[in-house]
Amino acid sequence: MSVRNPRLLALLPALLALVLAGCAGPDPDQAAPPAAPGQSTVNTSPDQQRIRAQKIDTIAAQLPAAIRDRGTLVVGTDGKGSAPLQFRADDDQTMIGVEVDIAQLVADTLGLRLDLQPTSWENLFLAVESGQYDAGFSNITVTEERKDKYDFATYRVDTLAFEAAKNSPIEHVDKPADVAGRTVAVGAGTNQEQILLRWDAQNKAAGLPPMKIQYYAAPGDRYLSLASGRIELYLGPYPGSAYHVAVKGDTKIVGQLSGGGEIKADIAAMTKRGNGLVGPLNEALNALIKNGEYARVLQRWNLSNEAVSTSRINPPGLPRT
Repeated sequence: MSVRNPRLLALLPALLALVLAGCAGPDPDQAAPPAAPGQSTVNTSPDQQRIRAQKIDTIAAQLPAAIRDRGTLVVGTDGKGSAPLQFRADDDQTMIGVEVDIAQLVADTLGLRLDLQPTSWENLFLAVESGQYDAGFSNITVTEERKDKYDFATYRVDTLAFEAAKNSPIEHVDKPADVAGRTVAVGAGTNQEQILLRWDAQNKAAGLPPMKIQYYAAPGDRYLSLASGRIELYLGPYPGSAYHVAVKGDTKIVGQLSGGGEIKADIAAMTKRGNGLVGPLNEALNALIKNGEYARVLQRWNLSNEAVSTSRINPPGLPRT
């Protein structure tokens, strides 16, 4: 079809630019905008200038021979992306985030080149079990069921956060009574939804007003609802809330609890059970904790609250369901 209107012709380059801008680049909910006064800046460019570590020969010597001879640590991570855990940089290709940084530190300590493999959440477990990937670094929670097939070396506390609008009068959420009668958003089918349902049942049994639980598929919709007052709180993984607070500055964290609710939960590097790798992973993580490089990475991503003092092998996991 020919276009004859000269005014429309003049507008075509601008319209084309808008279309192309909408088809490229990272998820806008994950990208960091220019910081306003009082906000933190987060480097979301491909040039991460990562914190690096030195090889520790005594730990590297404990690697399984096949991995040591290959010279690479093949690590799987969820390619879907969730800032600040693992997500794509501004070039929409390079994987960045705290999980990537910790995997890089561990590979450095073991004297290996990091071979990062973004994949689906489901394939991550299959690929580690089959030996295609040496390990998974992807915000993986230790559970008793998973320990049947995998070994774990912990490196973060699994934490949830209550998030409110920055101007909200809510200052603290520490117990079920604090959310009685509140409108709270949560992800459907998540562990945090189960925690809210248990808290709501306790409140009802105590004669307190019930919660109004709301569900949002898109983070942008959820934050608009927080800002407008349609919801008062959001309960979700601490890392995502901490990242939003740091880069957007329009919300605040008003409460934290374990990812297991009443049970302590751990995030860990996962490898195939009995393959001989969990020991070196554990020793590398403890060396990084001791020398301070681990703490610097967590601080970089505003996740110091999830730090552990010691990496443990196969601690008690969340119970079987």
